Amino acid sequence: MQRHPDLPQAFADLGVEVRFLKALHKMQFVEPSDIQRHMIPPALEGQDIIGQARTGTGKTAAFSIPVLQNLDPSGRLQAICLVPTRELAVQVTAEVARIAEFADLHVVAVYGGQKVATQLHLLGRKPHFVVGTPGRVMDFMNRGVLELADLKFAVLDEVDRMLDIGFREDIRTILGRIKAEHQTIFVSATIDDEIKRLARKYMVNAKEVNVSQDRLTVDDVDQYYVTAEARDKFRLLRLLFKQESPDVSIIFCNTKHAARKLTKKLHDAGIEAMEIHGDLMQRKRDRVMEQFRKHKIRVLVATDLAARGIDVSAITHIFNYDIPQDSLIYVHRIGRTARMGAKGIAITFVTREQGKELTMIEALINKEIPLRKVNGFTPSPPPSEQEPVRTPQVSRLKASVYGDPQGVVAKAPAKTLGSRFRTKRRRRRL
Repeated sequence: MQRHPDLPQAFADLGVEVRFLKALHKMQFVEPSDIQRHMIPPALEGQDIIGQARTGTGKTAAFSIPVLQNLDPSGRLQAICLVPTRELAVQVTAEVARIAEFADLHVVAVYGGQKVATQLHLLGRKPHFVVGTPGRVMDFMNRGVLELADLKFAVLDEVDRMLDIGFREDIRTILGRIKAEHQTIFVSATIDDEIKRLARKYMVNAKEVNVSQDRLTVDDVDQYYVTAEARDKFRLLRLLFKQESPDVSIIFCNTKHAARKLTKKLHDAGIEAMEIHGDLMQRKRDRVMEQFRKHKIRVLVATDLAARGIDVSAITHIFNYDIPQDSLIYVHRIGRTARMGAKGIAITFVTREQGKELTMIEALINKEIPLRKVNGFTPSPPPSEQEPVRTPQVSRLKASVYGDPQGVVAKAPAKTLGSRFRTKRRRRRL
């Protein structure tokens, strides 16, 4: 094999062609990650593959390089990649397009929230590779504008999340309509029995590539929790921002309302932040993500569904303002930092009633998360320890009337309906 000293030789050794090595060199890829090293060679040979690797380990390049290398530039649509969210569709399309820069291959994203006419125009340019959310892909298939007759590759990215969201039937329908002989690739952070059942139905002698080492957490993320009641969380967050000075951070909330409310409070406190959640128009979401990727904004307040697919370099801190109810969501959240071997910090706010949720997370990741003491932060005491509400003093005479002749315990008189329920006086006629 001819050597090219300026190109990443480690990828060349895996069988990657020069036209893609040029793109990888431009993207500053030097050494393949574990999932790329183990997945690219069998994928180039045409094997069906189930790839499991932790979040942020380079799964997109692991499947897109071999798929792109086996596409025919003179052909029609030959590859489709299904993803769970709009943001991930945009992100994957951008990375696939960068890898295909010197290969004369066209990549298009289709997803909900963008005008159908715009995406119909893009499909009219005869792309070789389509990345899309299951709902929009189904829509275009039913319209007859997304033909799968010549499809050679079907990729499902973040399969676990697509099943969590409820795309089971759409996935089965789409895979069932592919009649031509093709290669199927599943990639996911976690692989459960349902994914394996799906693989048995739609794959042939699938090769399993698991480089997660049965560990769901990211070793390079320093994880902590801080006990904080709901009323103390914002005070704690401001203190942590002052002490940590995070370069780029994501703050996770469980609901859209909480994300909106927290973003406003951050603005009022002089901390520039933007929110991303399902209620934002797609154009606004794309604009927010573009600014965040370029680090024009450094604090993002997000819900889990909207944040799925955020792959932004140099995220230093994850703040779980609300602890997630699902332990796997915690794994996906902290995976937004410590990408490709970088360091990161994840701090989770836990109320006194949420010890069970914390224990479930620790059981899942098989690791104890240490308590962090924050200098200058004193949690509010629980209600039972707060100063009791004082009852007004009443005279012994009144106490006697209300059944306490000693006047030791003052009992309040029974409540009445009040004056507003009294019969209205008739208006006098003058």
